Amino acid sequence: MMKTLLRRLSPFFILLLFVLGAALLMQTKEAPEQKAEEIPVPIVDVLQVTQQTVSLNLPSYGVVTPKYKTQLVTEVQGRLLTISANFVAGGIVKKGEQLAQIEPSDYEADLMQADATLAQATAALNEEIARGEVAKIEFKGYDKGLPPELGLRIPQLKKEQANVKYAQAALARAQRNLERTVIRAPFDGIIKARNVDLGQYVSLGTNLGELYDTSIAEIRLPISNDDLAYLESVDNPDTEVTLSASLAGKNNSWQGNIVRSEGVIDAENRMVYLVAEIKDPYLRANKVVGSLPLKYGAFVNAIIKGRTVDGIVKLPRHVVRNDQVVLVNDKNIVEIRHVNVVRSDLESVFIKDSLKTGERVATTHFNNMANGQLVKVLGEAALPINMQTEDTPESSLAATEVK
Repeated sequence: MMKTLLRRLSPFFILLLFVLGAALLMQTKEAPEQKAEEIPVPIVDVLQVTQQTVSLNLPSYGVVTPKYKTQLVTEVQGRLLTISANFVAGGIVKKGEQLAQIEPSDYEADLMQADATLAQATAALNEEIARGEVAKIEFKGYDKGLPPELGLRIPQLKKEQANVKYAQAALARAQRNLERTVIRAPFDGIIKARNVDLGQYVSLGTNLGELYDTSIAEIRLPISNDDLAYLESVDNPDTEVTLSASLAGKNNSWQGNIVRSEGVIDAENRMVYLVAEIKDPYLRANKVVGSLPLKYGAFVNAIIKGRTVDGIVKLPRHVVRNDQVVLVNDKNIVEIRHVNVVRSDLESVFIKDSLKTGERVATTHFNNMANGQLVKVLGEAALPINMQTEDTPESSLAATEVK
């Protein structure tokens, strides 16, 4: 019976033995080593700012057009006898250069006829003058008062004088018509288009072609109405503008001046247009080695010189967010500061009265950046942990026990 009882109770004894062993081990265990858990310090890149005097330049764009352009039309009619080799699209011509000639034979005949008519009228006038002198002699002894004007042939004299003036006017008209058979360039320019050919009959007012002046080019530059505040004066002839374009595979630039404002706000795009002038765009007067002409129709980018302002800090555009920048002091503590943005463009932001020379602006952004946060500056050694904890009680470093 005893053996049977022990055999049946043996599992309970073994289980009890294991429970006692586990309890003994739990009472004799050692506490785990505690160590501080370090949260990584963010690494940022910084830019040291410098106040400077800058011109708040305004970017714009436009298409190059001639200041003067004209339609060449005929003032007489006839058949085109000759056409100049330069009278083609793209041809460069000088002022007074002959471009074409209308057959002049009819107008030469008209000139000869007008000359003959004038000679006849002059002869008749001289004859009438002589008759008047004879009439004065005949009425010299007239004792019935003043002699009559008709007797002195005064009306006849006035008639012949009028005939002479009429003949002179006809002669001048015939001379002008003969001169108008020669089509000349009214100014130095480039032929935009030619609309007639040799031997073609042209009537009065026929459009022969179009001529662009090459002495001055104009560019209409749109800017916003608010940007006008950054110009010294829109009518100041010293307001410089730099034009740039890519021609022949390389970037080229030209210097010009703002000459006027169109004075109205465009109803479609709400922009104000300034007009810039470039003298001698085709380099006809002053050819510079390595420079290229500024051709009409070219699209150019423009930088208009604005007001000069002191104490400006220029930063990359991505550094400023919601008119705020992130500063890092000499202890690598973050300060988020609101700044006064006076102007911005596609690449840069111009700040005034907000940053001092020597301050460091973070160019790296990360989430949850806050005032008083500790960061590490790229390229600098990390501060000791105890110094970080002492200087930055608000920092994100904390020691926690790991159980």
